[in-house]
Amino acid sequence: MMNATALHDIALIVAFVAIGIAQIMAMIRLVIGPDTGDRILALDTMVVNAIGLIVLLGIAQGTQVFFEAALIIAMLGFVSTVAYARFVLRGDIIE
Repeated sequence: MMNATALHDIALIVAFVAIGIAQIMAMIRLVIGPDTGDRILALDTMVVNAIGLIVLLGIAQGTQVFFEAALIIAMLGFVSTVAYARFVLRGDIIE
């Protein structure tokens, strides 16, 4: 029977692999996306995946600094996605 630490390590490895595969799939969609909307969505997905990887790294190392960095990246990612989508749709970010 496995102890809790071994299960924790296995769960972290599986999570890292799953989010890594999701990041690669988002990169592929970014490159071969048929139109601009798909590319914007792929960039947003890549930001979410990066946040997931940062949080997993914080869990793996047992420090809280990574969680603060993940919050800052989440705020910047949301604002940049909205700004880029507005630019593509209207050609101007600030009205």
